[in-house]
Amino acid sequence: MGDVTRILITGANGFVGSACVAEARARGIEVTALYRRAPVAEWASDPGIHPLQADLSDPATAAVLGNAMSGVQAVIHAAAHLGGDAASHAQDTLRGTQTLLDAMTSGGARLVLVSSIAVYDTMQVAPGAALIETAPLEDADHARDGYAAAKLRQEQMCRAAGLPLWILRPGAVWGPGRTWHALLGFRASRLHVQINSEGELPLTHVTHTAWALVKAATRAPHGTPVLNVLDDDRPTRARFLRAHRRMTGWPKLSLPIPYAVWITLVRLLKPLSANLPGLCREPVVRARLMPLTWPNTALRSTLGGEDTDTFEGMLTRSLGGPQ
Repeated sequence: MGDVTRILITGANGFVGSACVAEARARGIEVTALYRRAPVAEWASDPGIHPLQADLSDPATAAVLGNAMSGVQAVIHAAAHLGGDAASHAQDTLRGTQTLLDAMTSGGARLVLVSSIAVYDTMQVAPGAALIETAPLEDADHARDGYAAAKLRQEQMCRAAGLPLWILRPGAVWGPGRTWHALLGFRASRLHVQINSEGELPLTHVTHTAWALVKAATRAPHGTPVLNVLDDDRPTRARFLRAHRRMTGWPKLSLPIPYAVWITLVRLLKPLSANLPGLCREPVVRARLMPLTWPNTALRSTLGGEDTDTFEGMLTRSLGGPQ
């Protein structure tokens, strides 16, 4: 295919998508930026960004996209529903993916799918294990939540399409405006309940994520490479909490509960689990809070690269501190 000079990015005005647009433009690659509702204001001043408003959940959009694919050598598919509602995933994630695949069938462009580490079945993994790309996957028909099920089915759809394909599975994507996340426990009034201070947080800063996605878009895949996208410097929960408190003042009050204690309580509550929040159900607890390590060896050996700063440095940048 030669040098990649133009890519199409779906969900281009989202958290990951907009970072991919910025990364591609920093590399001198033109971008067709597909968005559903509001474009990013800064795009108007960059002639290398070609905004395209379209709704992937509408199958008729395939014809519009087919025309827009002219000159496009790679597609980064970042558009997806992020919640747990199965109906929204059926429309936005799965129907949207099928519309994109229909538009790509005759164009010859490669596809970079933004999947997720949510596809792994942590019920089959022991605490303390290193979770890598060959770890067991959830069953899409019996997945712990709608998001995991949709990501599994999305991967299956893209594999079946027969396109040149990269599958990248980011961890918890964080960055400006999104420094806190659901892997840290839960809030009870002004108290933060921190479950487990051991094991690595599977974090990937949004700029590091965009770098990996655009890097993959510029390279022809051999087979169907699957890569977990994770930062090099992955803090423990205790380290994250210390840094976040020092820089933001939150949380002022924290109650640490060992993972072993919490999982025992959750198992005792299993008869009531259907009516309890996610962090009171074992599959969700194991996926979000179980102590694991998350090597990014395959990512680095395949695409190269490295973090642009330490975890604390990236947190400072994300909070608007010195660059």
